[in-house]
Amino acid sequence: MPSIFSKIIAGEIPSYKVAEDDRFFAFLDINPMAKGHTLVVPKQEVDYIFDLDDTTLKDMTAFAKKVAKAIEKAIPCKRVGMMVIGMEVPHAHIHLIPINKESDMALSNPRVKLEQSEFEEIAKKIRENI
Repeated sequence: MPSIFSKIIAGEIPSYKVAEDDRFFAFLDINPMAKGHTLVVPKQEVDYIFDLDDTTLKDMTAFAKKVAKAIEKAIPCKRVGMMVIGMEVPHAHIHLIPINKESDMALSNPRVKLEQSEFEEIAKKIRENI
């Protein structure tokens, strides 16, 4: 059964896409820790990020770097933090989260509530900086 991320990649579930190439897809997290919180996933459905072959993992990290640099230009922040947990969806993914201090990455923090129009504007700003 395809993961929710595979369904997003296939366009079966709508998303706020910020970047895509032939192997990777990046879209806004709909339950974000901060404005601009983005998920980077391989199009290949692999549950655990460390089960990806070395080349795919390296290339996914380089793709995530490109997206992170665009987030930095689009969203006021000191840095873009990167987090890999991998338990919440059985599809390898990287969280890119705009932060101003380390505690902004705490999973216990309340999530940011955004309107559809805000998601659309944020995704557009990031795409414009890719």
